[in-house]
Amino acid sequence: MGQLQVRAEAQGERLQEARERFFRQGDHPSGLVDPLILRSWERCRRFGVGDPHLSDFTSTMDRVALKIEQERNRFLLMQSRPIMEHVFEQIRETGSMVILADPNGLILETVGDPDFVSRADRVALMAGASWDENLRGTNAIGTALAEESPVTVLGAEHFLEHNGFLTCCASPIHGPDGRLVGVLDISGSYQHLQRHTLGLVRLSSAIVEKRLFEAFHARDILVCFHTRPDYLGSPKEGIAAVTPDGRVLAINSNATEILGIRAVDAVRRDFSIVFESNLSSLIDRLRGHNEGSQTLCVNGKLIHVQLRGQVPTPIVHASRAPDERALPVRPARRSEGGSAGCVTLDTLNTGDARLQAAIDRARRMLGRDIPILIQGESGAGKEIFAKAFHNSGPRRERPFVALNCASIPETLIESELFGYQGGAFTGARKEGAPGKIQQADGGTLFLDEIGDMPLNLQARLLRVLQERCVTPLGSTKTIQVDIALVCATHRKLREEVARGSFREDLYYRLNGLSVTLPPLRERSDIRALVTRLAAIEMPAAPVRFSEGALRAIEGYAWPGNIRQLHNAIRVAIALLDDGEAEITEQHLPEELFEAPLSSPASAERRDAGWASELPASGASLDEIGRQAALRALDAAGGNISLAARQLGISRNTLYRKLGKM
Repeated sequence: MGQLQVRAEAQGERLQEARERFFRQGDHPSGLVDPLILRSWERCRRFGVGDPHLSDFTSTMDRVALKIEQERNRFLLMQSRPIMEHVFEQIRETGSMVILADPNGLILETVGDPDFVSRADRVALMAGASWDENLRGTNAIGTALAEESPVTVLGAEHFLEHNGFLTCCASPIHGPDGRLVGVLDISGSYQHLQRHTLGLVRLSSAIVEKRLFEAFHARDILVCFHTRPDYLGSPKEGIAAVTPDGRVLAINSNATEILGIRAVDAVRRDFSIVFESNLSSLIDRLRGHNEGSQTLCVNGKLIHVQLRGQVPTPIVHASRAPDERALPVRPARRSEGGSAGCVTLDTLNTGDARLQAAIDRARRMLGRDIPILIQGESGAGKEIFAKAFHNSGPRRERPFVALNCASIPETLIESELFGYQGGAFTGARKEGAPGKIQQADGGTLFLDEIGDMPLNLQARLLRVLQERCVTPLGSTKTIQVDIALVCATHRKLREEVARGSFREDLYYRLNGLSVTLPPLRERSDIRALVTRLAAIEMPAAPVRFSEGALRAIEGYAWPGNIRQLHNAIRVAIALLDDGEAEITEQHLPEELFEAPLSSPASAERRDAGWASELPASGASLDEIGRQAALRALDAAGGNISLAARQLGISRNTLYRKLGKM
């Protein structure tokens, strides 16, 4: 008798009692059922998973839609199919099937015994059906995704009674960047329980993860290691992807566990920091030892290391390189400069607890078709957060398209958002133009200040989000689109809904996950943020801030939030003399040292006046310095000495800045 069979029979009566108490009496049957299963039952009850007699639990998507989803997950399928076939060979004739699902619980592909497959079809355990927990109740696929851990669901542990003939074991699959990309499942009849099924599916998902990592980073150096040399090449080995110049691109969970670090402490760091050794020296040590390994001491722990992937010659392990023809086309990497376009959720974190909480919540949504609503005051960094979310997910290489609903006249929003056909209106281009939604196909659409969108357009947007297709102005043709949606607003949308200025149905469609960014005055990481913003402006020649300047920055309320702080830092850097590297109180705006105004409205007016004097965000530092010098000279009535004293710079520096015209 198998282990699972023993477990099932031993707890059969207790499980029936638990179901009686939970489903019919509404009690909490603690101690009678596995805590993981009980958590899932409770989630299902909150989801409102209904009576199976009242709902269609056999629905599946059509073949065309399934093909689209399979193509979208082509990389995962390509690396998983050989493993699925191998697993099935081990469990053939056991009345079972092997299943691969995407991170939303959609079954992409199955392989199994024909007799069991026909039984499974009756409950839509087939390709094209979603086994998300909030639709199918407690089940191994959906519950493994919800818990992000391996799960076994036996018979009556399923939330829906008609699934009680199943015994299912599932394990999540994580991609090269650590995000959840799918789940591998072995399902069979409750009467044919098999020993070690959960162990088999866990091992198989680990092998798939390893294949995904190696294939995705085939063009990088792969640093493979373990404390035991016999584990090299196994699913238990740690792997880090590294550039030829020694920058760590990615690291798997085995690696972080072996090294005793977090992924965030390794990614984007230099090899020498993470591994306490020089990469080029390791390469030199391995020359002439193509099949061997070397040892490194990291954090007092001895590890055995091999190099694979795109290793500089002559160290090439050709036998380990994946077939280039089987790999997806991978665009060239983006620049790692200081531009906002390269920011990720990891790089956003500078130590504030509230911001970290928002980042952690958003990270769990990566790769999932769930809209994000970012709330916060103007200037709090909502667009940067949206870009970071996009750059951290699977759509990072596709377009990020932004539209500010408050900055475009109401008459133009419709054409900007939906596009138009040639001749659709007076002044329209003959060839027409695609809208922001169409431009974002395959990537992310960011709608800033969504609370300012006109009501009539809200209905059209809702229809696009539901049907995933858009109809340009003046056209009858619908265009299929695949977008991830991120919205932002400084308004309280619930209040707008109550006032009737925002559609309730659209609000609930947008509010998949809501994150609130703290205003700058409430953040605890201002010093780290100041350093980060200064490095963006001066990446090659870092500047310092005096203690007095930092205290002044921390003590100011910053009604314009990060946008205002960034402008202040740009002006301060522009006022530095040649060769200067320290910003003092004299380089900061006078507003930072004035007594705060009493009302929020007056503070906003003050900020608006101050901001109106600043150059455009795209202005060069020279232009910023010149304009600041001109304003100071005008305020001093043309007196050069007085203007220089007010700016905290020398007369020669002031002349030099005025000369850059």
